[in-house]
Amino acid sequence: MSDFIPPAKPIIGEEERAAVDRVLRSGMLAQGPEVKAFEEEFSEHFGLGRACVAVNSGTSGLHLGLLSSGVKAGDEVVVPSFTFAATANSVALTGATPVFADISADDFCLDPESVEAAVTERTVGIMPVHLYGHPAKMHRLQEVADRHGLQVFEDAAQAHGASLDGTPVGAFGTFGMFSLYPTKNMTSGEGGMVSVANGEVERLLRLYRNQGMERQYENEVVGFNTRMTDINAAIGRVQLTKVDGWTRQRQDNAAFLSANLQGVTPPPVAEGAVHVYHQYTVRVHDDRDGFAKALREEYNIGSGMFYPIPNHELAPFADAPHAELPETARAAAECLSLPVHPSLSQADLERIVTAVNTLAGAGA
Repeated sequence: MSDFIPPAKPIIGEEERAAVDRVLRSGMLAQGPEVKAFEEEFSEHFGLGRACVAVNSGTSGLHLGLLSSGVKAGDEVVVPSFTFAATANSVALTGATPVFADISADDFCLDPESVEAAVTERTVGIMPVHLYGHPAKMHRLQEVADRHGLQVFEDAAQAHGASLDGTPVGAFGTFGMFSLYPTKNMTSGEGGMVSVANGEVERLLRLYRNQGMERQYENEVVGFNTRMTDINAAIGRVQLTKVDGWTRQRQDNAAFLSANLQGVTPPPVAEGAVHVYHQYTVRVHDDRDGFAKALREEYNIGSGMFYPIPNHELAPFADAPHAELPETARAAAECLSLPVHPSLSQADLERIVTAVNTLAGAGA
């Protein structure tokens, strides 16, 4: 059988190893000059036009971003249910309540009409997820927020370099969070980066990540230890020099798949949107789970089912408010993410196409 094609594959090269060695030799391992440089370079590279704050994970970034934006117990934040649980977890960790709205069929992101219907007198914010690397409908979501006096928070965990009408994700809301987990479009080994719209949110984020201190022993708030190390930042700085090429390769791979796949619904791209294809997610309309099993067993091709259990059906959120979520239920049953990562060869791509078309034609 041919070699296994994994659904994701982190890329770590000699430059990243050399950067880690440089930090180890320096003796400065905790948060220091590498983190500061990474924050500045990240903002500049993606054209965010705002300060960035590095933390130890994407979830920490969401949690501290919400706290720094004033979200507190008794508040509500509207979120999608079709996403990784970290989105809702971060809201719950502030003491606030995640309220689940439906997604749009055309981009897997929050549906503005469903969001508006979910707003109550306790709602303080909307947190769209730029799922799979496609930007959410930010202009329409901002209109909803403006009508109700709400903040917008961006979960851009999967969307490094994505944009809508020329504006990069992470530059729309009060804050935007980018994950730097190993399988994301770029990594720092582990970590998160938070772009912030104003100085007060930035200052609070820096306090919360460092035990509530700006100056040693002068604690101003009850804080956390969610700092990024200089080791992680050094990896991230190298990855910044490579991510654009990887993104172009992802987009080229996605274009080949979309032009050649049959029997499944490829991911659409909205007008004005730049999709960075963290995942290449198709809809399999008949027996998605059996389709994935056959891909693995018959063709040695990995795939991902993100996310088969919507958040509102998870035990921690069983009592959380939500309306009818028909598109969420449909996506959870149909979505399958095929390999699209930049390590794929042309032969890999052709094998994926042959496998998918054969299985779809056979009604697998």
